[in-house]
Amino acid sequence: MRTSPFSRRRLFQTAGAAAVVTAASTFGIAAPASAAPGVLYTNPLIRQRADPFIVRHTDGYYYFTASVPTYDRIVMRRSTTLQGLATAQEVTVWSKHTSGPMSYHIWAPEIHYISGKWYIYFAAGRAEDVWAIRMYALENASANPMSGTWTEKGQITTPRDSFALDATTFTDGGTRYLCWAQSDPELGSGTSLYLAAMSNPWTITGTPVRISKPTLSWEVIGHKVNEGAAVVKRNGRIFMTFSASATDANYAVGLLTASEGANLLNASSWVKNPQPVLRSNESTSQYGPGHNSFTVSEDGQSDIIVYHARPYKDISGDPLYDPNRHTRIQKFYWNADGTPNFGIPVADGPTPYRFAVHGASGVFLNHYDFRLRANASPAMLADSQFRIVTGLAGSGTVSLESANYPGYFLRHKNYEVWVERNDGSSLFKADASFHRRSGRADAAGASFEATNAAGRYVQNVNGMVNLLAATTDTARAAATFHLE
Repeated sequence: MRTSPFSRRRLFQTAGAAAVVTAASTFGIAAPASAAPGVLYTNPLIRQRADPFIVRHTDGYYYFTASVPTYDRIVMRRSTTLQGLATAQEVTVWSKHTSGPMSYHIWAPEIHYISGKWYIYFAAGRAEDVWAIRMYALENASANPMSGTWTEKGQITTPRDSFALDATTFTDGGTRYLCWAQSDPELGSGTSLYLAAMSNPWTITGTPVRISKPTLSWEVIGHKVNEGAAVVKRNGRIFMTFSASATDANYAVGLLTASEGANLLNASSWVKNPQPVLRSNESTSQYGPGHNSFTVSEDGQSDIIVYHARPYKDISGDPLYDPNRHTRIQKFYWNADGTPNFGIPVADGPTPYRFAVHGASGVFLNHYDFRLRANASPAMLADSQFRIVTGLAGSGTVSLESANYPGYFLRHKNYEVWVERNDGSSLFKADASFHRRSGRADAAGASFEATNAAGRYVQNVNGMVNLLAATTDTARAAATFHLE
């Protein structure tokens, strides 16, 4: 996706860029509607931890678990902050058996707090048959799940005893459900998503219903796969993400949607989005994003997607045994129609912000044809995301780097603001560096003054962004942005 900045149309002609357009415009181009303050994290959060799951508990801690590359144990970390999980002590809370059930391929643990106890769901094979993957549950009555005793509750049995994995649980209307991936006789080889009610945290009841089968072109690359479901609720709807295709760069995140209160055990209650909602991005060098979970920011106001991805596309050998699927986190947003917008897997380093124009609800800085604008309808979420990084000119300045064009920065020329690739020149570095000031119209916001044009600020004027003096109330408001 690294292309000449001269034409957006030219960009869209590349295969990689087409993937970005498909993923980010899945829900149309309605402006994401979110007034939650910005959050800043650094990716990757935890290296070599795939299938990540993070839950924020009422004790003020975030609890983390994930698959380890050796697939031989279940680990946990906890921290009062999401970023703190990166350096938090990791503890092994359970290890594989030496033989029989639960003795090989310990995969994708999830931790849930249900009726005063902790439960871990995971998948495992057996040393005698490593692909005899089934689902299992552990229970812990301790207040802190990193201590106390984990009791094996045994296999989560299903009517059809076959390859099954990636159990997750959620509630709706007073009923607890289990969703999992299982081999599907109709596929020959592959997995579909199944749903059933639960009679207790380790037992399903009734007849499971298949709610999603891999049939779309992006779900069947390498393998026919639907797996790794995760649920987030909002606006009266249940959004269930899942992962599809082989676990290489083709791995991608899809979305099912149902209404709260609907008959969830009726497959027709679930509508599948026709395109993936998160997929590989060559520009940001993130490949195979998937097997996600959801949590919230420390202030509880921002929704966070947790997922794994690799920093390279080409893999030697079976991707299942490539260790470098890293845990990543980033904020996601909500479209005006109430659907989630995950954007793109952002580049390594600090996560980006959106810059909301002060006093103009739903209006954000964004670029089109590499000209910086301010409006409510960016073609893609990532067009309106920028990273605040150390200024190219140094001396305490900052530069604003495009989220979907790493290496491209906001720079001014003829007092117009553009998104252009850093050419390394001293002029570019000066034009692309700013002093971050408190908001000219609201100290809670931020304003950006050019380092080489004192008194001139990045400013929205009738939907176009220029570098102008902020000497009137109107100009000061136009030069003030709130980070979201």
